Amino acid sequence: MAGSQETGAAEALRTPRAAGLAGVVFALLLATVIVLVRLGIPQGAHVVTARGFTDSGRRAALRAALALVPFAGIFFLWFIGAVRAHVGTAEDKFLATVFLGSGLVFTATLFGVGAAAGAVLDVAHPSGTAPPPASWDFGRHFAYLLLMEYAMRMAAVFVCSLSVLGHRLGVLPRPLTLLGFVTAVTLLFASSNVPWAELVFPAWSLVLSGYILVVGGRVR
Repeated sequence: MAGSQETGAAEALRTPRAAGLAGVVFALLLATVIVLVRLGIPQGAHVVTARGFTDSGRRAALRAALALVPFAGIFFLWFIGAVRAHVGTAEDKFLATVFLGSGLVFTATLFGVGAAAGAVLDVAHPSGTAPPPASWDFGRHFAYLLLMEYAMRMAAVFVCSLSVLGHRLGVLPRPLTLLGFVTAVTLLFASSNVPWAELVFPAWSLVLSGYILVVGGRVR
């Protein structure tokens, strides 16, 4: 009996640190993916950018970003699972459902962004020549539509629900809760109009994960 209690206590101590580490890795990977995609497929560019897309360095950077997308999704799912395990039975059923659902939809949409960007890379055209304007515009607009209009909206719901959940349970300090609300509003209303605004999501994830790591270290 005592052994099972010690094991349970050890798991309770490890879970916050697991969530923090997974969140840090996810934040760094997502920020890298966003920057590389922004640089590789600039938003609002036209045929001139399509011609520049034949540059091998730009294509290599974009391929590196696409290779990181699955790992970002994996660490994000690990982050969700570790946070839910830490909250345990005290979680609010409604908020927990919104939190989990928005996280899963965000992950699926992120994979869709990677597939759309990959389609831009692999569009059929002779080596060393620019992609056809129609194919270029479709793939580019589709990738940014998924990222800005859908993935970032789901990220906003995720941030908001987790902030409310953390506030109700008293596991997040007030400044971090307010930062979450500001992040959610930015993702909801500014990400589709302000370039690079989507970077606030990995920034928030990094701050939250750092806090979880600090608190987990104090508990230890």
